[in-house]
Amino acid sequence: MNQEGQITTERQGHVLLIGLDRVAKRNAFDRAMLNALGLAYAELEHDDELRCGVLFAHGDHFTSGLELTQFASSLGHFDYAEDAIDPLGIRGQRLTKPVISAVQGICLTIGIELMLATDIRIAASNTRFAQIEIKRGLFPFGGATIRLPREVGWGNAMRYLLTGDEFNAAEALRIGFVQEVVEPGQQLTRVIELAQVVSA
Repeated sequence: MNQEGQITTERQGHVLLIGLDRVAKRNAFDRAMLNALGLAYAELEHDDELRCGVLFAHGDHFTSGLELTQFASSLGHFDYAEDAIDPLGIRGQRLTKPVISAVQGICLTIGIELMLATDIRIAASNTRFAQIEIKRGLFPFGGATIRLPREVGWGNAMRYLLTGDEFNAAEALRIGFVQEVVEPGQQLTRVIELAQVVSA
């Protein structure tokens, strides 16, 4: 059974919690889920009561990446709904409010790129990262080739962009990709704390 991906939203004061919800597929993005994420970002942008966003994922994993069968005809280009905001921050209107990301478990490809488009990144110590497009003969279409060198330095970025090798949360902290590493299960709590400070 192909469970269509969903995005959950929940308000906590001036903070909007935005959750990836396709747990049965390790939160792999289908087209509906990516579009819904863009609409959630638009809600954050256009509601004057909202000051900060939190991007997180339900279940044990942040995301296993794109479900490639859904994007085979549009890799490198995805048309969001007219009123959506590209959560990768590449095309169209840009989000002007801060977003903090909380990640755990597997975080592949578009997961890294979504993180790179956020302002503060917190990882559970069990997070496993990889930008594996190179192993599939693909090019990362979500901005990793530009943002990762800017965030972590050229050599650190090329180490993982050119090999597709996996790296852990400790390495992500060492190279400056994430700002904090916390115990598994604490990442969302920590990010909400930070978001409340930011929104205040």
